Amino acid sequence: MRLAATVLLLLAVDGLALSAPANETKAWSVGTPIVTYYAGPGYHPSGPPMSDAAARQMADGGFNVVWCSENELDLVQRHGLRAQLRDGLLSPATLDDPAQREKLDALIDRVRRHPALYCYYITDEPGAAKFPALGKLVAYLRQRDPARMAYINLFPTYANNEQLGNQGDTVTAYREHLRQYVKIVEPDLISYDHYQFTSNGDTGGYFLNLAMIRRAALDANLPFLNIVQACSWTPAMRVPNAEEMRYLVYTTLAYGAQGISYYVYCWPGHTGGIALADGTPTPIYHALETLNREFVTIAEEVQPLASLAAYHAGMTPEGAESLPENAPFRFDPPLPAQDVKARERCRGALLGYFGKPDRPSHVVVVNLDYKGESAFTLVAPGNLEIFDATSRAWSSTGGARAELRLPGGGGKLLRLAP
Repeated sequence: MRLAATVLLLLAVDGLALSAPANETKAWSVGTPIVTYYAGPGYHPSGPPMSDAAARQMADGGFNVVWCSENELDLVQRHGLRAQLRDGLLSPATLDDPAQREKLDALIDRVRRHPALYCYYITDEPGAAKFPALGKLVAYLRQRDPARMAYINLFPTYANNEQLGNQGDTVTAYREHLRQYVKIVEPDLISYDHYQFTSNGDTGGYFLNLAMIRRAALDANLPFLNIVQACSWTPAMRVPNAEEMRYLVYTTLAYGAQGISYYVYCWPGHTGGIALADGTPTPIYHALETLNREFVTIAEEVQPLASLAAYHAGMTPEGAESLPENAPFRFDPPLPAQDVKARERCRGALLGYFGKPDRPSHVVVVNLDYKGESAFTLVAPGNLEIFDATSRAWSSTGGARAELRLPGGGGKLLRLAP
């Protein structure tokens, strides 16, 4: 159970008595949907630092959360960005050392009122054995700075049992991993990564992972963030193109995410990415200039609503749910069923339902064939409106039907007319 931050609180963490500052009353929330990256400027002391040029490029590209150290917070603020703070003190081991804990307290006291600070980076892909210690650190940070999230990223479904620290087949082990993580760590957000674009086709499991994360997030009443592939780091993996990036953005939206992150922005040993080592933007950057803004505006529109379902039509990949025949938003004519073959790209369409419980009012429609444009006729139980993610304006489709022509991997948000 979460602790309220409206009054002075006392929390015992491993025998430590903590007192929350009385003037800190606001708990963390997503706010503007998150667009960020993994591995790039500000990410690690051994890599490129955050700079004005990098921050300007990120802001221009539609990113809104960036990595930085304490001494780069002012720089991040200058460009209207939110900061994910990295510091070696943000580790469970710090709580076991009084001298280090004192330094952590001093760090938090220095930064917690900085207007650019958004979250604290903790760790990447921990096994279940680390959850108890991480839970103590998350509770400690929440007590001292409830307005900031402690960010942890989880393994994908293709992690093995030893990595996860759980036993069983893929679904059994991963579901238990998520259950333990939510129960023990009590995070503010669920983040994970999954990379499927290989040089020999697409691996399965992308939608299984999305579906399992979505379900865990809904059950815990938490937002989630999807880290998607934006590079190659081995000959076995390919660099995604603009259409594949669009597919990643819109499938993430349709499943109800409030955040997206890209691996990588720029990092040694990786090709593709969002920028080259000298800062030159890649084709992926130019694609994301538009896609990042579309992600934010659509995610903001559905943020007050519940994610009710994610249905697939035409091709139903592993872990996904097929569109019911009597669904309130559906296709006319229905999309012909297609078998999913190994290493074959997914085709057909995806419909992400949003609204009040059991009352869908909004739908994100996605063309799952990222190699070409597709036409769909969507029908609804009432007059439809379509959202322009650039102008943020709604317009009527002229009735209860909408003729959609979606580019490869592209999508649209529609709603029942108020």
